[in-house]
Amino acid sequence: MGLGKWIAGGLGWAFLGPIGGIIGFLVGSAIEKSDTTEYAGSKRTTTKGDFVVSLVVLTAAVLKADGVVKKGELDYVKKFFLQQFGKDTAADAIRMLRDVLKQNIPVDDVARQVGMHLDHSSKLQFLHYLFGIAQSDGELLKVEVDLIENISRRMGISNSAFNSIKSMFYKETDSAYKILGLTKQASVDDIKKAYRKMAVEYHPDKVAYLGEDVQKAAKEKFQRINEAYETLKKERGFS
Repeated sequence: MGLGKWIAGGLGWAFLGPIGGIIGFLVGSAIEKSDTTEYAGSKRTTTKGDFVVSLVVLTAAVLKADGVVKKGELDYVKKFFLQQFGKDTAADAIRMLRDVLKQNIPVDDVARQVGMHLDHSSKLQFLHYLFGIAQSDGELLKVEVDLIENISRRMGISNSAFNSIKSMFYKETDSAYKILGLTKQASVDDIKKAYRKMAVEYHPDKVAYLGEDVQKAAKEKFQRINEAYETLKKERGFS
């Protein structure tokens, strides 16, 4: 079974709630033996397996957003999993993805479950990855953006944080401001304060508990924040 080593390692909250229902066919009676009433108040520690399983389920939702699973998007997912999780885990995740794509995914419920159990920095990493999937075929469709925005909202992410990540994938004249959650009217002090806050909030070390591979993926987002800040420093002439 593809998820064998994750199960052996102890999946936590991903066994429960809507995510558990989706992957139940993969884990057989294990899901039936879980105390599903524990889901509502569970504060189980997030494991790497929980993160990967949740990523697979929401990946399937975004892939299906426009009604067609495109080769470019699927290739992006395969490459991401391989680079971030290694050959064995990537193969397991792709096998599970193929099965999950055949199911109806209760996106609102899944996103709420993820929001309940992941910390803020990990949820931001989720959004960044989902936007990467949507854009991987060369275009970012409104239906895809709307779906990711809904996922973001259900996970409890603020509009400001959502728009910051969204701006990392849109080439606009004021993208540097939007990435930092600001407008062009922001003062130099506002820019510095926003950068300092985001440098802490988005730091790759925030997701270190999910493993070195996930931490590496977070560095791309962190780099975009630094690039936005450097752009504004040059544009506004401050150090």
